[in-house]
Amino acid sequence: MSGEMPLDPADAFAELGRIKLGETDLGGVLGKIADSAKRTIPGAAEVTVTLVRAGGPHTAACTGETALALDESQYEQGHGPCLAASAGAVTLSLPDMANESRWPEFARRAQEAGMRSSLSVGLPVHEDVTGALNIYSTRTRAFDDEAIELAQTFSGYAAVTLANAHLYDTKASLAQHMQVAMRSRAVIEQAKGILMGGRHCSADEAFTILTKLSQDTNRKLRDVAAALVESVQQPRRR
Repeated sequence: MSGEMPLDPADAFAELGRIKLGETDLGGVLGKIADSAKRTIPGAAEVTVTLVRAGGPHTAACTGETALALDESQYEQGHGPCLAASAGAVTLSLPDMANESRWPEFARRAQEAGMRSSLSVGLPVHEDVTGALNIYSTRTRAFDDEAIELAQTFSGYAAVTLANAHLYDTKASLAQHMQVAMRSRAVIEQAKGILMGGRHCSADEAFTILTKLSQDTNRKLRDVAAALVESVQQPRRR
């Protein structure tokens, strides 16, 4: 492990619980989870978080270049423990790379990089995103039952973070759409008022005029309304 001070699991989870998604991005939160896992899980040398979306897998957080390279070697090959754990939302332990028969090419590369064992814990499936927490060790058989349980707890934090990020993004997107809709409605109401005053017509008649102009010019109703408001306001600015 690095020269960083180890973290007590309780302190690590309390630290993670204080993270606010609105104050950092998803990568930042996952980075803190990876860093805390490295400092908390016995035997961990490097930690990564794999995310798999429609566009393919990528490493969303890592504590070192060696682990990142090993993740990417799996993406290139199209198979490996982090991808299998992600696909099945399961925990996969590779206790000794020298005797690993399921992914021999990955095991060979891991040994060359100085990693003797690894553990990949699948993140629970959340809509169109899956993932895995990957822990690499320079020792063989580094991860006992306690280490596996800790890794699964960290994976749970990562899964909750993903769920919260999705909810946060959805709410932010909805808020943006609502703001656009409110601005559109405001300018349309302004345009209706101009027509009602200029043509002495009702609100419904003014809306019908705007709608017809929108259809005839193949422009959005909001753009037609904005152009009308702008044309009336321009003389006042001179």
